[in-house]
Amino acid sequence: MQGIQSTRARMRPLAIVTAALLTTTLLACEKSNEPKTAGQRVDAAVAKGQQMGNDAKEGVKSTAADAAQVTEQAANDVGDKVKDAAITSAVSAKLMRDKNLSVAHISVDTVNGRVVLKGTAPDATTRERAQTVASTVDGVIGVDNQIVVSKG
Repeated sequence: MQGIQSTRARMRPLAIVTAALLTTTLLACEKSNEPKTAGQRVDAAVAKGQQMGNDAKEGVKSTAADAAQVTEQAANDVGDKVKDAAITSAVSAKLMRDKNLSVAHISVDTVNGRVVLKGTAPDATTRERAQTVASTVDGVIGVDNQIVVSKG
């Protein structure tokens, strides 16, 4: 019996050192900001889930705002193209109705309210008349007269 007690006495310091090392290791591995109890862990998980949900909502709001802006810009672009087409049609019709311009070969294009006239005219007066007529159409911001006076 005395041999067992002697062995225990010798092992006690080793057991104490081992327990101290194990405790130190566990404490070093444990993050200080992590919850200690099961309830705290559940609360932390719920809070993290709520934060993720809030982040997702913000992402959806941002995406929705971006989509609305893109849609509005597309609608504006379509509206501008429709306006330009209407201006082109109105200018072309007005040029065709003008008896002084019946001899000219003029094409009309419109971009952002600016009319571009291309083609040929028999003289400078006809060229200038085409520009004047085009500039009287509603919605025309300006006229780029690229009509060439033909010599023949």
